[in-house]
Parts: sequence; C-alpha cells; structure tokens
Amino acid sequence: MKSRSLLVCLLLAVPALAPGASKEIQELQRDVALLQQQIKDLQRSQDEKFAAVTELARQSIEAANRANTGVAVISSNIEKNLRDQTEKIATPVLGLSTRLNEMGGELRTLGQAVGDLTALMNRLQVQLTDINNAIKVNQQPPAAPPAQAGQPSAASPSDVAPMSAEKMYNAARQDYVSGKYDLAVQEFADYLKYYGNTDYAPNAQFYIAMVHFVQANYETAVKEFDMVLEKYPDNNKTADSLLYKGRALVKMQGHKTEGANEFMEVIKRYPKSDQSVQACTERKALGLNCGAPAAPARTPAKRKK
Repeated sequence: MKSRSLLVCLLLAVPALAPGASKEIQELQRDVALLQQQIKDLQRSQDEKFAAVTELARQSIEAANRANTGVAVISSNIEKNLRDQTEKIATPVLGLSTRLNEMGGELRTLGQAVGDLTALMNRLQVQLTDINNAIKVNQQPPAAPPAQAGQPSAASPSDVAPMSAEKMYNAARQDYVSGKYDLAVQEFADYLKYYGNTDYAPNAQFYIAMVHFVQANYETAVKEFDMVLEKYPDNNKTADSLLYKGRALVKMQGHKTEGANEFMEVIKRYPKSDQSVQACTERKALGLNCGAPAAPARTPAKRKK
C-alpha cells in the first residue's frame, strides 16, 4: 500500500518537473538531429568528390594508356621509315662518294694537263714571236765584214770566227725555233764570243735567257735577262727582257713582288707597247692594278729577230 502511494506521488510530481526538462531535451534532440544532418551532408559531399576524383583518375589512366600506345606506334613508324630511308639513301650516297673521289682525281689530272698546256702555250708564243722576227731578219742588210788582218776586230775579241755573224746567228736562231735548245744556247754563246758588240748581240743574249725560261730554269733565266738589261741597255729586247724576267720571278717562290715590280717597269717605260698590255695582264693575275705611268712613254728601239 505504501509503494502504491509512493508511485502515485511520483506520478503526481512528474508533471511538476516536466515543463523545464522537456524543453532542454527537445533542444538537445534538435542539436543532435542537426549534427546528424551535417554529418550526412558532409559524408555525401565527400562521397561525391571522391567519386569525381576517382573518375578523373580513371580518365587520366585511360588517356595515358592511349598516349603510350600512340607513342609506341609513332616510334615504330619512325624507326621503320628511318630504316627504309637509310636503305634507300645509303647506296646512292656511297656511289656519290666514290664518284666524288673519282672526280677529284680527274680534276687533279686536269689541273696538271692545264699546267702542261700553259707551259706549251708559253713555248708556242715564244716560237711564234721568233718566227715573226725571223721573217723580219731576212730584210736586214748583211753584217759588216771582219776587220783587216793585223787589226783587232770590233766583233771578235781575239781569235777568228768560224763563220760570218749572219750565218752564225741564223743557225742559232734556227736551232732555237726547232726546239734544239742546248745546241742553240751554245751557238748563241759562240755568237756573243765573236760578235758581242754587233746589233744582234742583245738578241743572242735574250734567247739564251729564253731557253732557260722555257726549260723552267727560272733563277738562271733571271740572271741571263739581267745580262741583256745591264750589258745592252735600252735595246730592242729591253721590254721583252723586263717582261720575261718578271714572269720568271713570279714562278720562283718568294719573288712574286719582285716580278710584279718588273711588270710595272714595263708599263711605265713602254705604256703603249704589246709588252705593256701583257705586263698589265700579269699584274691583274696577281691581284694588283696596273697603275698609271709615272713618266712619258719611250718608244722601244726597232725590234730585231
């Protein structure tokens, strides 16, 4: 009975406490419900973002795989093309290289042939000049007879010449034109020995120098041309001697400047002559200009054969 009374008291007391406790519980329940909702929203957002990241990763992996496949295909095609091009080009290039080597040898041979042809042309030029002079010599008067016995001859130092000056000179000239250079040199030397003071002595000395020039004995040729210029100054072979001395010097190593100076001397002294034209051409071949004559032209002496 007492228990039942106590229960009744509690039941009666509950309504008195219920208003305040119920309000707090409701607020607590509301906060809990709000927190649960936020957790659900956060979870859903995280799930969506993770799904998006997962999809992007999948797409990236697929793109990378496709790219790798494309690179492999391209690399294979490039390698194949390179092999094909190598096979197509290697043989022609090898043949071209061989042909270029052959052409190099042919060019060297051609260069030597041109050099030989140039030397031959120089010899022909000299011989043509000599033939032209030979035609003129026939028009010259005969040489003066030797001096009377007992008196020294102006053309002979001491002993008697084996033949006349004209015959000796013409014989030497004929051998020179025929290319018998060694014999011609000896004959011209004999002429100078017996007739060293005659009008054709400068010619004989000039042709001795020309023999050495044609035979490429350039140093000796220069000395012989100097003999013409020093022993027989201002003669009909002066211009030719200056010109060919210059050419001989140019052929000698380290003497091109001296040769160019000789060409310039021809131009200055004989500006309107054929030798001047040739000297100017030689200077231009050396990369030099011909300049202007420093003094009035002097007309060269009448040329003799």
